Amino acid sequence: MSRNQLLKLATTLVHTHGFTREALSRSVLTLPPGQAHPEPLSDLAVSALFGNGDKARKSLIQAWLDEGINHMKTVSSPTINEVLKARLQYNESALPHLPEAFALLASPEIGIPPLDPLPALGHAINIADEACYLTGDKTTQLAWYSQRLSLAAIYTAAELHQLKSPQTAASFLESLLTGSSAIKKSLDETALFGLYVMKSWEGIIRSKGIL
Repeated sequence: MSRNQLLKLATTLVHTHGFTREALSRSVLTLPPGQAHPEPLSDLAVSALFGNGDKARKSLIQAWLDEGINHMKTVSSPTINEVLKARLQYNESALPHLPEAFALLASPEIGIPPLDPLPALGHAINIADEACYLTGDKTTQLAWYSQRLSLAAIYTAAELHQLKSPQTAASFLESLLTGSSAIKKSLDETALFGLYVMKSWEGIIRSKGIL
């Protein structure tokens, strides 16, 4: 039984327990027969394995995000549309918990917000980069960055839309990809994209009453 194994198991409990220490504690109940524990981990054990307080929750969130990248690899005939759609589908069971998760990632360790935009930016860029890799993107130099920034902006917009209207997220993504040249033109600047991501997520988080 390793820490990484338990984190992976805990990601399967997010849909019922959220990004919580309880999900981490109950991960040992889902181990294979012969290894499963009869009771959840104690809070002390959760802290020892995953960190004190919210550090443990952040570990779970990051593990869940990593599994989302892995889920993109399950597309048999990868296209940009299909791999990004697969990533949106991965969100579906955890949608109610995502605003709180990103609020936690963006919150400083000490003190009061402003929120840190880097986790949300990194999340979108990682997904865009994986989508390009899986589809054999051959762009180089400035075009390499431009392509990923454009896709990151598109995915972020689709993910934010998904929180409000899950049923139309896939079609919204497709419409953005079809009109990606306009988005690319308006969001090619990294600073502008960062502001867009942060303001968008901050609006979602505040609308949920988390901040």
